[in-house]
Amino acid sequence: MAFENPSRETIKEILMNAGNIAIVGLSDKPDRTSHMIAEAMQNNGYRIIPVNPVVSGKILGETVYPTLKDIPEPVDIVDVFRRSEFTPEIARETVEIGAKVLWLQQGVINQEAADIAAEGGLMVIMDRCIKVEDSLLIGKRN
Repeated sequence: MAFENPSRETIKEILMNAGNIAIVGLSDKPDRTSHMIAEAMQNNGYRIIPVNPVVSGKILGETVYPTLKDIPEPVDIVDVFRRSEFTPEIARETVEIGAKVLWLQQGVINQEAADIAAEGGLMVIMDRCIKVEDSLLIGKRN
């Protein structure tokens, strides 16, 4: 069966109720797309949690964790900026940590990862930019 993203109304609800967003593959380089999107989400009131095994310290003022399993608090959305072939393992970790949503960024598509997450009870969004969806569906928060 072909993958289908949730409705825009459901995506809006997910974003409205999101607390922590773990961003896998968040770069510490300000000119990278992942960094720009994370900063925009942070500026719109979301709490971002950087996940990157090769960066230590902080990105955008938030502590960087090497893996999702190292994050010491609940995560609502796992937003992924990694190549598609790496996403099944990320999906498994997303299920293990009890996140609610696996979000694969625009251009990141992997049916196996979507199946793993869905079988683990997660909502899956694939090949969509979280910042674009936030801008279209919610707009600027106070």
